[in-house]
Amino acid sequence: MIRRKELYSEASHLTVSKWGDVRFNEVDSLGIVWHGHYITFFEDGREAFGREHGIDYLTVQAAGYTIPIVKSVCEHKLPLRYGEKFRVDTSFVNTPAAKVVFRYRIFNEQDELVCIGETTQVFLDSEGLLTLNTPDFMLRWKKKVGLL
Repeated sequence: MIRRKELYSEASHLTVSKWGDVRFNEVDSLGIVWHGHYITFFEDGREAFGREHGIDYLTVQAAGYTIPIVKSVCEHKLPLRYGEKFRVDTSFVNTPAAKVVFRYRIFNEQDELVCIGETTQVFLDSEGLLTLNTPDFMLRWKKKVGLL
């Protein structure tokens, strides 16, 4: 497997942890979490991050933008099973580009790494057009949290 050099690094002070429980409807016939649910766990982490750091979806929408996901990556290391607790660590990745990148690490109760992932979101204006420059509200947020 060829590993690409990381272009941007995580802002270590911008990480949020959120605990969850594996529910019955999230497991498959093998009794493990179905692979598609990990993307939902990432979403839960992103929403927790947004609430804690003041950059949630409603804030983005109020500024006149939407931020759809254009890329998602998910690598599975260990399974989660029904009834287990897990932690999603969501970290903001600082990039000069007009996009939002998050990295995720999911751990089980034994603090073993279960899954890693990353999502990339872009900015669309109120007309649904791709924004090529980072919007002002996002630049203000980055300055507020010490990234600029």
